[in-house]
Amino acid sequence: MAITKKTLKVRPECRVTFSYQPNDGAAHRVELRGDFNGWGEDCLPLKRQRDGSYRVTLNLPKDGEYAFRYLVDDDRWDNDEAADGYVPNPFGTGDNGLLRT
Repeated sequence: MAITKKTLKVRPECRVTFSYQPNDGAAHRVELRGDFNGWGEDCLPLKRQRDGSYRVTLNLPKDGEYAFRYLVDDDRWDNDEAADGYVPNPFGTGDNGLLRT
């Protein structure tokens, strides 16, 4: 898993690319959920790449902080080891990744 960030010069935004790599190599449905999309109100599916990884890119306001996770096959939550940190989720079921832009 990986996260890349690029600050835009013409707008106060950061272009962030989230990449998810499943361990089993099988096809999955992977969604990015977090503070930036109401935890699923605005679905952000990741697109499968030729190498078997999944990817999505979005622009977020600069100097923000967002909790996020990947939802895999509608039943498993995964964190990204490239997150800037982790915060406990409000359900007491583990941590959410933290992204700083």
